[in-house]
Amino acid sequence: MPETYQKLHLGCGVKHFPGWYHVDALDYPHIDHIGRVDDLSFVPDGASQLVYACHVLEHFNRKTYMEALHEWRRVLGQGGVLRLAVPDFEACAKLYLSGTLVRGIEDVRGLMVGGQRDVYDFHGMVFDEPDLTRALKEVGFSTVRRWDWTTTEHADVDDYSQAYLPHMDKENGTLVSLNLEGVV
Repeated sequence: MPETYQKLHLGCGVKHFPGWYHVDALDYPHIDHIGRVDDLSFVPDGASQLVYACHVLEHFNRKTYMEALHEWRRVLGQGGVLRLAVPDFEACAKLYLSGTLVRGIEDVRGLMVGGQRDVYDFHGMVFDEPDLTRALKEVGFSTVRRWDWTTTEHADVDDYSQAYLPHMDKENGTLVSLNLEGVV
């Protein structure tokens, strides 16, 4: 099996991780495969050890997100890891209800419905930890755990796994990204 599929970065957009295989529906210079991230038919079963999808799963809807998870699970070999980051509905709801958000609902709107900058930038799902854990176990992950963005090899690339409110206040803010890994 090609080494290129060992680490897949799905829905990466403009974020480039050297040494990873990048898949996105939009064409950027570093994209290795242009196409839908829920169709990895070009990747053999079990060919990957790490699949990373940061704020991608919520772009699927209630009827299609499980199909994407099944496909991402399919490409992982024994001991492989699906590293997910999605907007954390619970954290956003708590912040909103606290009344402390400077712009009120506007501070969490993009996390809930997407940035809506292009045809792909709309959200169809919301997740909390129990719900996403259930879904990952249902598609065959034996272990589900939180992961800390500061300890990853891609910690130096600022992506939505590092989303805090107030914006960019990583010292005092609230992490509003739910970062979970499923282990095969």
